[in-house]
Amino acid sequence: MPGAFPILFITANRIGDAVLSSGLLKRLVEEIPHARFTIVAGPVAAPLFRDTPELERLISMPKRRFGLHWFDLWRLTRARRWGLVLDMRGSGLARFLSAKKRAIRRPAPLGSEPVHKVIEAARLLKLEDEPPSPYLFTGPETEAAAQALLNPKDGANSGPILAMGPAANWVGKTWPAERFAVAAAELLGPNGPLPTGRLLILGGEDDRWAAEAVRRSIPRERLIDAVGRADLLVCYAMLKQARVFIGNDSGLMHLAAAAGAPTLGLFGPSDERLYGPWGKTTRAVRGPRDFAHFKAIDPELSNEVCHMQDLSVAKVVAAARELIAATKPKPPKSKIRNPPDDLDL
Repeated sequence: MPGAFPILFITANRIGDAVLSSGLLKRLVEEIPHARFTIVAGPVAAPLFRDTPELERLISMPKRRFGLHWFDLWRLTRARRWGLVLDMRGSGLARFLSAKKRAIRRPAPLGSEPVHKVIEAARLLKLEDEPPSPYLFTGPETEAAAQALLNPKDGANSGPILAMGPAANWVGKTWPAERFAVAAAELLGPNGPLPTGRLLILGGEDDRWAAEAVRRSIPRERLIDAVGRADLLVCYAMLKQARVFIGNDSGLMHLAAAAGAPTLGLFGPSDERLYGPWGKTTRAVRGPRDFAHFKAIDPELSNEVCHMQDLSVAKVVAAARELIAATKPKPPKSKIRNPPDDLDL
């Protein structure tokens, strides 16, 4: 297209990392009027970007042995003269493509202070002083799919939504499902901060085992079970309407924060300094042990044992109550503050 500015955006393979760098894409959409995007991501993360404005091509890139996936991508992209190649994966591919400008992620120097992944991404475009918050675009079909799952058919219950993501990609950082159930029952109970609320459970098809205990914590008419029924972008659209989200350190947690939902992330063997939920209405909570302790007992962070047992229900519920109170919507201001004495009301 004449006058177009083609941008190749290579983002992460994992959901969380892809979400955390998504603010850069939003900034490019807003600031380059003639930009046309080719977005590359891993197969799980790629659908997150399907509604991006001016998207010419979405490439799902599964990993192959010996790095052969990079040769596949080179064959798909070598024929074009790119205005900008933004490589969040730090590959060598960007150096072998024809481009006016390149921005390539480089690993942090050894011994440097931990920096949140949002700030790390912002450094690629020299935006670390005002790092763009994670953001995903959603089109009408995605929003309609979210509404169809959220809205009760009979309109019987439309209370505030407590969203939960009880699964994670590793058992080590998965808070026990029965504790999610107890927390949900307390927060949605008659003495909780959301006594008329609904429970939204999110996860993929493989997460049903984690969701089963949580389902039983609330009457069916107050339950929105989206496990295995909504793709990630639809989950993101649903989370825009959540009053609060509670979940393990996972892609869903980052989706919730990006959607603007008050987000409580549960941490143990992962570092909230790098991967904490991003935003003013987010919190990270952990038990008495810090991340260094888990690295000491499980250096590769790979043992098939739950490291989240020391995070109590009481601590999570207290943190959730505080977050709900801190993000309580303010009542609308009266338009007439001091009416004149002679105004006939």
